[in-house]
Amino acid sequence: MCLGCVLIVSVVEQLAQVHNSTVREGMEKLCSFLPEKLSLQNICYLTAEILGPDIIKLLSLKLNADVVCHALHFCKQKPGQPLCHLYNPPQGGLKRALHRASRSLGHSPPQTSPGDSLGICWIPALAKFCQKIEYILNSALPWEDADGDKHSAFPTLRGFYWRGRDCNDRNSDVYPGRRPENWDAHQDSNCNGIWGTDPNDGIPYEKKFCEGSEAKGLIVLGDSAAAHFHIPPEWLIAAHMSAQTFSNLPMALSNELDWPQLSGMTGFLNSASRFPDNSVYLRLRRRNRCNHRDYQNISRNGASSGNLWKFLGSLSRNQLSDHPAIVVYTMLGNDVCNGKSNTESKMSTPEALRAHVLDTLAFLNSRLPQGSHVVLYGLVDGRFLWDTLHARLHPLGQLNRDVTYRQLYAFLSCLQVNPCRGWMTANKTLRTLTSQRAAQLSSVLEEIAASAKFTNLSLLYLDYPLRERFGKKLSSSA
Repeated sequence: MCLGCVLIVSVVEQLAQVHNSTVREGMEKLCSFLPEKLSLQNICYLTAEILGPDIIKLLSLKLNADVVCHALHFCKQKPGQPLCHLYNPPQGGLKRALHRASRSLGHSPPQTSPGDSLGICWIPALAKFCQKIEYILNSALPWEDADGDKHSAFPTLRGFYWRGRDCNDRNSDVYPGRRPENWDAHQDSNCNGIWGTDPNDGIPYEKKFCEGSEAKGLIVLGDSAAAHFHIPPEWLIAAHMSAQTFSNLPMALSNELDWPQLSGMTGFLNSASRFPDNSVYLRLRRRNRCNHRDYQNISRNGASSGNLWKFLGSLSRNQLSDHPAIVVYTMLGNDVCNGKSNTESKMSTPEALRAHVLDTLAFLNSRLPQGSHVVLYGLVDGRFLWDTLHARLHPLGQLNRDVTYRQLYAFLSCLQVNPCRGWMTANKTLRTLTSQRAAQLSSVLEEIAASAKFTNLSLLYLDYPLRERFGKKLSSSA
């Protein structure tokens, strides 16, 4: 709640500055930019009506977003903890500014709100949407799946942006990745677009083009990197905002702020990505057209070796009726990343990682057809997050040159929501320690790939070549 409040109040203040208007007009402009879908625009206007007068009063006193959100109790100081702030403290200090804000309001805003425990889901217009999000977060299964085959004809809410599109959502025997039924002479049972028979010789097209091609699907088990988590910077740059800016917000919200359709693993849509290479799925598809639509991105923000079991069951594969698959296991950081102040004690140990990965491989061996492969990617060395970004301006700070990534990392750590306190920190010793643990865990994965044997799987270990592949690009475009 605190982070969201500071971001929104900052954008409102900057919109007023950019357009040389009042704070009220800045609020109205932001609301007008939001789409009507999911009632986002109406919710914005309602929130502005309730909280607007207090925000206007506080910003008119030249108090920054940190002070505003503390005064409205969206940001709260826990016992023994400092007052968290994104911006440099006002002259005289944050406590003095907060005391001034409280006196100005002349009343005490409620210490709790429905949003404290339920987020925005207490709002009636969003209740059903939140129910859908809760379902897919718990299951990683498509919300729209009429025949229960774990594939969908709907794009978001874990639909075909995440796994191959179901070409017949009324028949559970029709889905991407299955071996063709009677060579698909009469229907497209595997949704790859190849079916029917050649009138010249009566041979089914699937048999003619795909027999012996060793078709294999792609399954990705990953974290936010594999899911392609992304917050567009234009959402935070007031100078460039328009009604077009937030046109993709409903889609992003229904995809958990992930963009798997553009990811490096299972992406299939054109994008303005700075990375020129096609996704792994598109390469497999280009190599063998029979692989069309046979992909599953079973990734989740915050996923690690220890919690993968919670959604691994959403994998769709039948040993008897489906093609083999190439599984990419790519947990790049969350086994060493967390937002806790005692971050080191919360990292996965080599012993725990070994046990979790072997359990995952045993599950895959029980589900995947013979001839499948598993690629175990090592953890990334995340020190680049500090090395390349800490002195750069964050999009929110570009207008007034007042917020760097260093400040953002410190703010997130204070709130204990830093996605990786071990790497996104000014503490060089902690950054080094985190990378050392990541290297230890990568060694465990490499050893497993070299020694573990399974009847249906072959294993391969690869280091994740982040610096080699993307280092220069990250430095130039971060």
